[in-house]
Amino acid sequence: MNEWRSPVLSFRLDRRVPAIGLLLAVIGFAAIILNVGQGEYPIAGFDIVRTLFGIDTGNPDHAFVIHTLRLPRTLVAFMVGVALALSGAIFQGLTRNPLADPSMIGINTGASLAAVSVIVLFPDAPIYALPFSAFVGAAVMAALIYGLAWNKGSSPILLILMGIGLSAIASAFTSLLITFGSIYDVSQALVWLAGSVYGRTWEQVFSLLPWIIVFVPAAFGLARHLNVLNLGEDIAKGLGSRVEWQRGLLVIVAVGLAGASVATAGTIGFVGLIAPHVGRQIVGNRHEELLPISALLGGVLVVLADFVGRTLFAPIELPCGVVTAAIGAPFFLYLLIRDRKK
Repeated sequence: MNEWRSPVLSFRLDRRVPAIGLLLAVIGFAAIILNVGQGEYPIAGFDIVRTLFGIDTGNPDHAFVIHTLRLPRTLVAFMVGVALALSGAIFQGLTRNPLADPSMIGINTGASLAAVSVIVLFPDAPIYALPFSAFVGAAVMAALIYGLAWNKGSSPILLILMGIGLSAIASAFTSLLITFGSIYDVSQALVWLAGSVYGRTWEQVFSLLPWIIVFVPAAFGLARHLNVLNLGEDIAKGLGSRVEWQRGLLVIVAVGLAGASVATAGTIGFVGLIAPHVGRQIVGNRHEELLPISALLGGVLVVLADFVGRTLFAPIELPCGVVTAAIGAPFFLYLLIRDRKK
């Protein structure tokens, strides 16, 4: 076990984690190459690698297809997967419920309502307005959930129940906006709500990147607080932790990651459920190890979901959110059945 401490942050890592992380990073890079090479104009993986490193392949079309059409989309998919997986792992740790996920407890729904409002009501808004609006929507939803669940402290069970109820209300308002919006704006919103990275460009990459740069390191730095909160509120307070302050800070990080992801790629569900569960099977429950492994797993999952959606019924393209839902819904039922039998 390796340990590093500073007055602000503390990391304690199992020796296996760097090797596992490196393996997942290699798998992620391979998934990116696989996805970039797929399409009506297939490109060999070796040519993709050469193009990425600025080596001439002898085909001038390669640079345009890779850098302009396919690489931004794939990078968005990977970053969205990382953000959703981290958000899900944080919410599961905060609620001490392995079935918690930002798409299930209302966070994604709040972000979706705000983003659809911008798409339908303000179609000429600049691209960077979408992540901020989604963050505000997710933050307002989190504040409502937190406030309504407060009863001399915040109960993890009440947080989930309030999230489910408020999610239904937000979904109803989203449907109302879609019903009364113009046909063109509504069609854009419907495609976006399905969860897709189709047509994503470098503009979306650079719009999402600051959120990743800020909130991913913040999540890793707060991992030890999640470990303490998982012991229970009374024990955490007994250990001297400022429970509500730490919980609020973690909620802000999780909301920022989920909101920015929803604003960029729509509602891609179940990533925040699947990736942390698989991560626990690999490295256990300690969040110093779980968070980075879950992040890599989430990135790989969304990239591969985009690849499957593009190839399964080609030339018809399925949104990657449909693919993750097809995997995640049975996985969720399996977890329910497994937990019922315990």
